[in-house]
Amino acid sequence: MTDLPLPDSARMYEIFESVKNWGRWGEDDEAGALNLITDDVRRGAAAAVRHGRAVSCARDIPVDPAPDNPHPALHMMVKGGDDCLIPGLGFETTSDFVGLAFHGMASSHLDAFCHVLRDGLMYNGRPAALVKSTGAEKNTVMCAKDGITTRGVLLDMPRALGIDWLEPGHFVDPDQLDLAVSAQNDVEIREGDCLLISLGRDAQRAERGPFNPFRSGTPGLHPECVPWMHERGISVLGSDIISDVLPVSGVEGWAMPVHECTLVAMGVHLLDNLDLSGLMAECAALSQWDFQLTIAPLRIEGGTGSPVNPIAVL
Repeated sequence: MTDLPLPDSARMYEIFESVKNWGRWGEDDEAGALNLITDDVRRGAAAAVRHGRAVSCARDIPVDPAPDNPHPALHMMVKGGDDCLIPGLGFETTSDFVGLAFHGMASSHLDAFCHVLRDGLMYNGRPAALVKSTGAEKNTVMCAKDGITTRGVLLDMPRALGIDWLEPGHFVDPDQLDLAVSAQNDVEIREGDCLLISLGRDAQRAERGPFNPFRSGTPGLHPECVPWMHERGISVLGSDIISDVLPVSGVEGWAMPVHECTLVAMGVHLLDNLDLSGLMAECAALSQWDFQLTIAPLRIEGGTGSPVNPIAVL
């Protein structure tokens, strides 16, 4: 556990303003830090492929009720093998239907900028009124409609700290992030990278069973990690939980400061609820902590985000 005290509200506003990227890429910009993923960055991501191993960073679509999945996804058969013949055509086919509310603690998803606001504003100073009952008019997931391909870096916090998982309420501070970098061959975090941070969620769940994050709590990043990430110029931040400590941060007036500072101020998209266990194992086995990462959100007009299946290639 960190000894670094939590900031007060005044310090949080100071952090928020210091990392704000509003207007950096123009008043009409809706892509935020995705602008940092240049052609050179993508070529650099390809250079991180040294072994040709592909690893999914997503969870299975969560169809079973659990304390961390109170609204299970719907998966039902439209046509099964006992009713698959189309008479007259001699053609046999099966089909199914999937529906899910992907925000929450169960589904691997990408947060769009219109998902979180601060003081009634979202990224680039746009007002909450632009998010209507029919969908958002600005800052939607469509800014990533061509996909996100960049270099990814994994920081395995349980490995760096010599534990199986981080306990609920653990705030990872900048010194601990530096410790993980050092423990992982001083892996470099470059401008345009996607930073993935493992907190050990799946190891804890395997040992203790499903849990309600809003009651039992979760680990996450200390708010002072926000300037650390801004300094390095990351384009996307991801975690096996949601990056913020739950049930609330403990900072008055800032329930989820990492979400608020990244999505609203920095224009950095978030990946929540990833399954990083396979990637952790491959990175440790290969002693390689960078990789090519591809994220392909669905093209949802007006969407506040999208379910995703990020693929890391080492």
